[in-house]
Amino acid sequence: MGKVEDLAAVYERHIAAPWQRTVAGAQRVMMVVYDKGLERTFRARKDEFAQRTRSAGHEWVEFDCTPCFAEWMAKDEYREAYFECPEDLAMKLDGEFVESVVSPLRELLTKSDEDTVVAVTGVASLYGFTHVSEVIRAVEPDVRGRLVVFFPGSKDGNNYRLLDARDGWNYLAFGITLQGARGMA
Repeated sequence: MGKVEDLAAVYERHIAAPWQRTVAGAQRVMMVVYDKGLERTFRARKDEFAQRTRSAGHEWVEFDCTPCFAEWMAKDEYREAYFECPEDLAMKLDGEFVESVVSPLRELLTKSDEDTVVAVTGVASLYGFTHVSEVIRAVEPDVRGRLVVFFPGSKDGNNYRLLDARDGWNYLAFGITLQGARGMA
């Protein structure tokens, strides 16, 4: 088996365990952490996670962050000016972009029931525009079933680093990694 399949097996053990229904939103979040070099392989094999989720008796709904920036930018009437002077975009990113990601994710979460996994993919595409931590914290109260974030990067204790490129953030989500699973790193 490859690393993505091994990671799917570790994920399956956690997703198949009985879910506590009385935990807070932050405790319903899982981070599936994999090496950033496996992003293309993960994308090609992410249905493995969906299949294992359904086999465990849960629904699977996916939210892909990949098109979020392009869709947000395409709607802005001043987009051409931002391409000419990108530093002018910083304030708008802080004020509006996060909400443009959070809003459709929140809608998906609130439509999902307690037996649904909402899988967030494509978080690497948020790099440089916003922090994944901001998105997750904004939607925590809306998680009814489980929120699973597929995270290309690293985890050291409770510290997550997206793409191993920026300082990480300390987060108490349940981390699913290959570290410790059958001696793999």
